[in-house]
Amino acid sequence: MKKISFMDTSLRDGFQSVFGARALTDDFLPAVEAAVEAGIHHLEAGGGARFQSLFMYCGESAFSMMDRFRKAAGPDAHLQTLARGINVVALSAQPRDMIDLHARMFKKHGMTHIRNFDALNDVRNLVFSGQCIKNAGLHHQVVITMMALPPGCSGAHDPEFYLKTLKDILDSGVPYDSICFKDASGTSNPKKVYDTVKAARKLLGDKETIWMHTHETAGIGVVQYKAAVEAGCDGVCLARSPLSGGTCQPDMISMWHALKGTDYYLDIDVNKVLEANHVQEECLKDYFFPPEAQKISSEVILSPMPGGALTANTMMMRDTGTLYLYPKVIKAMSECIARGGFGTSVTPVSQFYFQQAYANVTQGPWEKITDGYGKMVLGYFGRTPVPPDPDIVRIAEKQMGMPVFDGDPLDVLEPGIPKARKILEDEGLPVTEENLFIVGALTTAGGNKGLDFLKGVRPINVRKLTPENDSSSFQKRKLERKLLSDPLSNEGDMTMSKYKVTVDGKSYDVIVENETGEVAGISLPSAEQVSSPAEKPALEIKAQLPGNVYEILFAAGDQISEGETLIVLEAMKMETPVISPCNGIIKSIEVAKGQIVQSGQVLLTVNE
Repeated sequence: MKKISFMDTSLRDGFQSVFGARALTDDFLPAVEAAVEAGIHHLEAGGGARFQSLFMYCGESAFSMMDRFRKAAGPDAHLQTLARGINVVALSAQPRDMIDLHARMFKKHGMTHIRNFDALNDVRNLVFSGQCIKNAGLHHQVVITMMALPPGCSGAHDPEFYLKTLKDILDSGVPYDSICFKDASGTSNPKKVYDTVKAARKLLGDKETIWMHTHETAGIGVVQYKAAVEAGCDGVCLARSPLSGGTCQPDMISMWHALKGTDYYLDIDVNKVLEANHVQEECLKDYFFPPEAQKISSEVILSPMPGGALTANTMMMRDTGTLYLYPKVIKAMSECIARGGFGTSVTPVSQFYFQQAYANVTQGPWEKITDGYGKMVLGYFGRTPVPPDPDIVRIAEKQMGMPVFDGDPLDVLEPGIPKARKILEDEGLPVTEENLFIVGALTTAGGNKGLDFLKGVRPINVRKLTPENDSSSFQKRKLERKLLSDPLSNEGDMTMSKYKVTVDGKSYDVIVENETGEVAGISLPSAEQVSSPAEKPALEIKAQLPGNVYEILFAAGDQISEGETLIVLEAMKMETPVISPCNGIIKSIEVAKGQIVQSGQVLLTVNE
């Protein structure tokens, strides 16, 4: 019988797939110790969205988390992280010096393996990043990403495409220690998985190690793994209760059970794993488990959405009061994939798809090309598997003022470390390699979340249960269903109440959930306020989409010019500048930094 290797992904991909990667280190360290005591010695310990989320939502350093994870796991455990090729653990492409620094810092902080993928399957993006991983003395697992295409689409994401990508990897000379086929949305049908792994095994021979990674999102994860194992796969990714199934990896004990009576087995002590599960469940008993993370969805086959991106986005939609838009956004995402060149729906490309779909829903179809999606179709992240829709490319060129690019993305990126060093020096902060990476990797167009963290701005946004908002209660589930349909209608619903609130002479309709006191929705200001006829009415500048006020760049009384960025809104990890339509003087700022605003809400007024 063949022993199938496995990695426990509960404490990275599980966190990402259920909580949007928002989990506090103090809470889960006993689960690490319990896993090792149960005989689990290969664990996913970070990377992916867990790097950013720790700084942005948990008020913690990802490097500190990795150090503590290593201590809890002991010196002999294999600790693996996830890297996104030239993006490493950021959403934007990183220059060569930052890619190298990433590998060295993760080695320094106790990691032993890095799984390295490119969402576009552009092998050029794996060569330099892979070399840096090997140079740092880490195990490099090179990845081919998979998914199902939306109906009616063809030209990529079939066994022939994956085999060609594998051959390109071999021809490129990128150094690697093992190979992984990664289906982040769990949508590849089992026959395709079997044919792909079978062809790869034939090409590679018996000595190469092949892994398979999937999610249970579409309900076929265990079947995918059985197909991969029968085709010659050596290892699979599994998770444990309560971070298994649904949007997570298939459950470890379920997979053990599925292999009974076959020529394959998992080397686990089920009773010890159950004990470790109980510890893990106890560690997380106070956390809010979104209902969408705990179920399978056949609809994901039509709009492939990775588990981690799905709940990360629904968490952010809860934060901004826009969860009711989710069904429309996920439906719109299918078109974004079909017209965007078939990049695999895995971070960061899955986020690009979702951001563009969100913009299409909130601002009108293709009225606004988002930064990530636009740069992707224009070639700045690499080559998409098939050419993007020419009409979308033309719209992106016009809106973004950028030409199509077919070169190596790394060639247009300036070194990142000198910029990060200057930021640290200007702020009087310690210039360490860790701080250089934090500032460099978390820089955005509208600000720097890494710098915010280092300066002590550490917002905690980890959703935990209270007696009032227990997700298992009937009332909470009723509210969730309501928000998914209509956030402002509460006719006949005794769980919510409607109030009229007046602020600075402007009236708002506010919906409040009775049990929790939480705001479920805010209407637009009523149009009853009329400026004095003696003076010219001030120009109201309104939000074009729901989101969080990330930066306010001017104050009342400041002179502004047409085209200047006045405010930066953030929604779905997407920063949207609010641009001045005229020259003038700011009369009033109607919002505060960190405030959640709705589409159409007045942000500021300007006297022209």
